[in-house]
Amino acid sequence: MSSVLPPELQTPVPSPCISLCQMDKQTGLCQGCMRTIDEIIAWSKADDDYKRAVWKEIRRRESELDFG
Repeated sequence: MSSVLPPELQTPVPSPCISLCQMDKQTGLCQGCMRTIDEIIAWSKADDDYKRAVWKEIRRRESELDFG
């Protein structure tokens, strides 16, 4: 049985981008990856600690959204 680590625990930390790049004016978040524009801009030069913190924030945002 193989276990795949969630993205936030992988090294290197993968981007949450799913190529659905559209900023939501109400939330200020990308509708695809749920990052802010500042998080998106910083990603390419960020270290893994920063990227894991962003993933943690994405998980928090996901838990608060009603996709209904």
